[in-house]
Amino acid sequence: MDDRGDDPASVAPGVFEAPALSCYRIRDGAPRIVPARSEREWMDATDQHFAYRCIPLSIANASGWEILLPCSVEATYFGGNKIEDLQVRSADAGDNVGQVAVSHFGYGILTFHPGYLFRTSPGWAIWVRGTPNSHRDRIVPLEGLIETDWLSMTFTMNWRFTKPGTARFQKGEPFCFITLAPHGLLDSVEPKLANLSDEPILKAEHDAWTESRNEFNTGLRQQEPEAVAQGWQKSYVRGEPTAGGAAPTFHVSKRRLKAPK
Repeated sequence: MDDRGDDPASVAPGVFEAPALSCYRIRDGAPRIVPARSEREWMDATDQHFAYRCIPLSIANASGWEILLPCSVEATYFGGNKIEDLQVRSADAGDNVGQVAVSHFGYGILTFHPGYLFRTSPGWAIWVRGTPNSHRDRIVPLEGLIETDWLSMTFTMNWRFTKPGTARFQKGEPFCFITLAPHGLLDSVEPKLANLSDEPILKAEHDAWTESRNEFNTGLRQQEPEAVAQGWQKSYVRGEPTAGGAAPTFHVSKRRLKAPK
């Protein structure tokens, strides 16, 4: 087992206020919504699962909810911009596949129906996208930011073919990934450019981290026993600042979102 950190600590009351997320089924048999997984097959296949040592990667994987296909979907794109240039079929849904996936826009775009109307707290939107840090051959997910704090309509999840051919989605696979974004605040954010030297304390912390990182990597290259035994530096996983920096107010090394009730 690799060290992927401790379970998330409970957040101190009052530090954050969770926005609301309501998922209204539009029809019977709407797809399942589940907390997103941190695991990826390609990450599992890395030597000693080293890809999971990048905590931001696995946290991103799990920072949302997946909508799962209720049936298999096979789409074939023949090239061209017409709606009929893309054909959609299903081995287990038959003629009902149109309730799940269709060719609607043309231009090699495969359209999925999530089956829900979502509502969020004021100022919060849903970011709709494909599953993070994953990929499919010849087809890519398109992303959208939906103002779900006021809309009384649903949206579609769209994938665009990059070249002619067939793409297959299996029953139970995620076809849509949703997460929340503070849409109402983004326009008021004003990025600030500054030199790191203008912040002596922060610079000292960064310099200490850089020196520690260089020494550790040198030790690994030279096969020094202590560095080899450690394997990788775990300060990020543990939420340990460098050079006496302040401990973080909030830190997680794993994410487990709640399932819809």
